[in-house]
Amino acid sequence: MKELVVVSGKGGTGKTSLVGAFAALCKNAVLADCDVDAADLHLILQPEIQEQHEFYGGHKAQIRPEKCNRCGKCLEVCRFEAINEFKVNSFSCEGCGVCSRACPEEAIVMAEHLSGHWFISATPYGPLVHARLGLAEDNSGKLVAQVRQMAKTVAFDQKKDLILTDGPPGIGCPVISAITGADLVLVVAEPTVAGLHDLGRVLDLTAYFRIPALVCLNKWDLAPEKSEEIETYCRERGAEVAGKIPFDVEVFKAVASGRPLVEVSQGPAAQAVQELWLKLQTRIGGD
Repeated sequence: MKELVVVSGKGGTGKTSLVGAFAALCKNAVLADCDVDAADLHLILQPEIQEQHEFYGGHKAQIRPEKCNRCGKCLEVCRFEAINEFKVNSFSCEGCGVCSRACPEEAIVMAEHLSGHWFISATPYGPLVHARLGLAEDNSGKLVAQVRQMAKTVAFDQKKDLILTDGPPGIGCPVISAITGADLVLVVAEPTVAGLHDLGRVLDLTAYFRIPALVCLNKWDLAPEKSEEIETYCRERGAEVAGKIPFDVEVFKAVASGRPLVEVSQGPAAQAVQELWLKLQTRIGGD
């Protein structure tokens, strides 16, 4: 079993559209959407939910009124102003537990907090493991780890040889949770000043964890000079630019139709994606 994770230095680079196209080309993988802060792979893959599970990502304070003597100590120590009239606002509570430790009557308990849900769904391209956070909930990477673990379980049970993961953007905890232990990372970048800067940070991260990484330049022809600068930077770092996808309005039409690009177009972007997928197959294996 191999795992390919597609990430980017920032959101909006086109990695989800790329993963959706790969799913249509592969047709023998378990799909995982680990971008749980903005999960939208399901918009392309038309999933039918088979299982739904609750996710408890942390703890929140709860005041037991029968034990509270309203001394006000919790109000003094809460730095997040989450307690008002001796009731806890769960949206403001950070779950630090200071109020619970400070309460002389032990009237405050730290209870598990429902942060979201994760799902196992069926799609025309294979099983999809994905998740949805609740309103204003933080993603610490724990939910990402849950999605990845279930994707591996499904792949083992269904004898799939590849896990194809849509990873989160950036270099924070969710990204580290998504790429740790992966066989290959594909970093999607755009030809801009910020794109080069963010690409460098992601490559630093993959190098730190010793994970092989390839680069894909999306919409490279919108700024050919900057694309050449990024390619030069990658050569100097020893990072292979495995694909260059041109700007193509067919991509937007595919997103609007809710289908993978390679199913609705044979334009230049779709052809570049197919060529990229062939290279990735060579590197990682799989059908």
